[in-house]
Amino acid sequence: MNKKRDPLASILEGKSPKDINELRTMLEEGMDAAGANDDLPVIGDFRSGIEIAKKDNRVLSTDIHSPQGEGPFPVLVYFHGGGWFAGSPKSHRKICHRFAEAGYLVFNVDYALAPENPFPEGFNDCMEAIRWVFKHCNEFGGDATRLSVGGDSAGGNLTAAAVAALTDDAEVNIQSILLIYAVVDFTGLVVAEGDQAEIRGIDLMSEMMISSYLGADRNRDLLLHPRISPIHAAEKFPPTHILCGTDDGLMASSKVLAQKLRESNIECEEFYYEGMPHGFLHFEEVFPEATQAIKRMTDFLARFS
Repeated sequence: MNKKRDPLASILEGKSPKDINELRTMLEEGMDAAGANDDLPVIGDFRSGIEIAKKDNRVLSTDIHSPQGEGPFPVLVYFHGGGWFAGSPKSHRKICHRFAEAGYLVFNVDYALAPENPFPEGFNDCMEAIRWVFKHCNEFGGDATRLSVGGDSAGGNLTAAAVAALTDDAEVNIQSILLIYAVVDFTGLVVAEGDQAEIRGIDLMSEMMISSYLGADRNRDLLLHPRISPIHAAEKFPPTHILCGTDDGLMASSKVLAQKLRESNIECEEFYYEGMPHGFLHFEEVFPEATQAIKRMTDFLARFS
């Protein structure tokens, strides 16, 4: 059987962006062209750009995807992927609509992106957004006692890091988390020193992403910090659902995280989808496994909400 073509990889195939801004444009235009948000499911209501807080030169905001029916609804705070420098609530609108279709009030957060706002700006935004949603979700039909957090790729990294940091916050109670092909260990992502001219494709792009988020002068101590590599704070996680594709380079670290959670007696579900690449949830028309993955995640959330 022929292997299905990966729409996300096709966007980057044969491309050599000169800088992070060109890479951002390439990804965002490519996702639109690939139809990542085509045929949105029917939900109860959708609101865009709801203000959480004013910053010096920007606004921290969220889109809100409401289910059909009467609340109060269980709540999901969602942090989109995009390598810490790209992506937006718009790029992940269909995924969040899917969770709302299943009965969840979804807050799809527009956190700060690098390189304009490098670490810890995005991380701090995610902490603030979770606190805000916990305090205000009832105004939009949500039930704060049934609040979970999730994210994919870079957003999964921010989910894990922010939730671990909030473990001892008496004002926030997080029931469970979803880690969707999440970056949990930065030490496995950094491109080794060597001749940059020999680095091609996704390796060079990964280096550009990491440098934009953490800076070029990062050191091993920084990479091991739990707010960067949340695998080192696994003992602070609530019940966790982990998913990844077997064709995703993040599968190995996902499995290590799952083992750490079990060793800490934290409930953990893990699913590895055969042949699935990074970002496959965006393309359910190409990868029907995406529909199965959403169903498994909502079933998991329901156990804690």
